[in-house]
Amino acid sequence: MKTSIVFLLCISVFPGFSQGRVVGDDETGFAECNMFFPGQVPPEGFTEPFHVKICQQYNKEPRFATLYSTKDKIPLYSAFKYTKAAQNEEENWLVEPQIDDPENDLHEMVHEANIVGTVTNLGANQALTSDYVGSGYERGLLNPSLLNEEDFQMATYTLTNAVPLSPSLSKSWHRDIGRVVEQALVPHCSKKDHLYLLAGAIPSSVRVKGKVSVPETLWLAACCDAPEGWSLGLVKKMNDENSLVDLAVGELEKQLLAGVHLFKGNCGEDNQSQGKTEAILQAVSQIRSGEQVGISDNQEAKDSGFVRKVAGIIATPFIKILELLIYVFVELVKFVFYFLWLVIKRVGGTVLDGVYSLWNGVVSYLKAISMVLISIPYDVGRVIVNIFLGFLQIVQDVVSLTYSILRIPVGFVLHLAAFPYHSICAIPSVLRDMATGIGGTFSLVVDATAALLHGFYYLAGHIVKRFVPKGSSDD
Repeated sequence: MKTSIVFLLCISVFPGFSQGRVVGDDETGFAECNMFFPGQVPPEGFTEPFHVKICQQYNKEPRFATLYSTKDKIPLYSAFKYTKAAQNEEENWLVEPQIDDPENDLHEMVHEANIVGTVTNLGANQALTSDYVGSGYERGLLNPSLLNEEDFQMATYTLTNAVPLSPSLSKSWHRDIGRVVEQALVPHCSKKDHLYLLAGAIPSSVRVKGKVSVPETLWLAACCDAPEGWSLGLVKKMNDENSLVDLAVGELEKQLLAGVHLFKGNCGEDNQSQGKTEAILQAVSQIRSGEQVGISDNQEAKDSGFVRKVAGIIATPFIKILELLIYVFVELVKFVFYFLWLVIKRVGGTVLDGVYSLWNGVVSYLKAISMVLISIPYDVGRVIVNIFLGFLQIVQDVVSLTYSILRIPVGFVLHLAAFPYHSICAIPSVLRDMATGIGGTFSLVVDATAALLHGFYYLAGHIVKRFVPKGSSDD
């Protein structure tokens, strides 16, 4: 079965206040808009010097990427992701000033009327609203607004995303593209945010007012970059608005420029699920034949409507009882919460009182410690002052002593200085006197000894005379 998806897009939508930025040659791919390509790798093979890369933005956020041909003045493709359909549609068309005048300081899309006369060569490299007026063609969007949510939808209304389409072709394409994406592609991609879409146009030699190329073919390539990935392509010819041909991405690439490669790694084209591919192609076939995918489910829903009404009538009393039980339960829960609130309030008050007392104690303790700590520098200072005063006192005493010494009479100093001389000269006299004293002392000792012996002799004789008989003495 065919595996790539390619569409022709023709849509009229509105971009509100969208912004865009022309990507410089020194930047890789589409810069921040690389997120709209599988693996962040843009298609390869579009290398002509008149191919301009644009990162389409809105509210400073990237919304989709566009490769624009300044030669044909139409986009060659727009890359985007399916978000969700938005009902609001309001056309508000913008242009990209930097395509015509790269040197201007306008770095976002603006309304054409606001820059007339301020942008050099406006319209030289891009289509303007005036190119479509009275031409019989509508500005058909490659990235259709109906597949985007509001912010993304507003960003699609830029002339760098539009190609000339007839009103009938634009209408049929809106119908077909919406059904294919929402009913055939999105339900079969397990990761919807990994469904990458490339909508493009193949330029022809037919020109609107000799300037804007009318596409000969519109195409859409889809890639589901998931574990069970797949790719698919659809093509719509301009000469047959009811045509919608499915084909492989590889076959689509052969209809574009030589060497073009749309998806990195063929997006699982070589090993995709055959059953899933057949389901997608069957859904596309139903859309092509005008059938509504999932209509049987809608019919079953209608058939079961009466049954649901009867079931609703029967279930009403039980629902009322359930509502009563829920009301009682809610009131009970409210009472429990109120009781818990009173308990928590009382306990909390007690705890807060204790915490307050503890806090006061801690504050008092810290205050006392602070006073002690504050007094330490005072005491140290006082000790230092006392030491300094003591040192001054010592200096004062030394000075006073020196002064007193200096006040001693000169005569006293001279006598004191002569004292050693007189002392040495007096030594012979002192020695002589000492010898005389020693001799006199010795003589005195001898005399005293003699007198003592004489006394003992006299005493002994007296005793003898006293106590010894005379006869004995005569004998």
